[in-house]
Amino acid sequence: MDRPTLILRVMLMAWLSGAATVSAQTAAQDAPHAFTISPGYRFTEKSGGALYNATCAGCHMPDGKGAQGAGHYPALADNPAVGAAPYVIINVLRGRKAMPSFGDEMNDDQVAAVVNYTRTHFGNRFAGDVTPSQVKDLR
Repeated sequence: MDRPTLILRVMLMAWLSGAATVSAQTAAQDAPHAFTISPGYRFTEKSGGALYNATCAGCHMPDGKGAQGAGHYPALADNPAVGAAPYVIINVLRGRKAMPSFGDEMNDDQVAAVVNYTRTHFGNRFAGDVTPSQVKDLR
């Protein structure tokens, strides 16, 4: 490899690594809700809203209206299916179609919290809180 090519490659690599660093920093600053996973690969958030933002909002959108593009992510907003608590619990625990499962990453309290959040937000007003005991029974 001749010297000018080597210099160009080094300059390109330096530019790309600098751009990636700036991009990552910007994304971290712009992230409205940071989330963390413990060393045991479990979510650390406890509230339904924080769990929704960490796990669901990326596909179902922060407003719960879903999205279409490379895939179809159904709306949770004003969705009568969300009224069936066992249906939502099982989807969170085991996943469904393109939706990943979160049963290994969330405990029963967390699953109950995120299910209750989706059942009482985005225009949904379904009665009856889901309990951790109900989640445990459906695991």
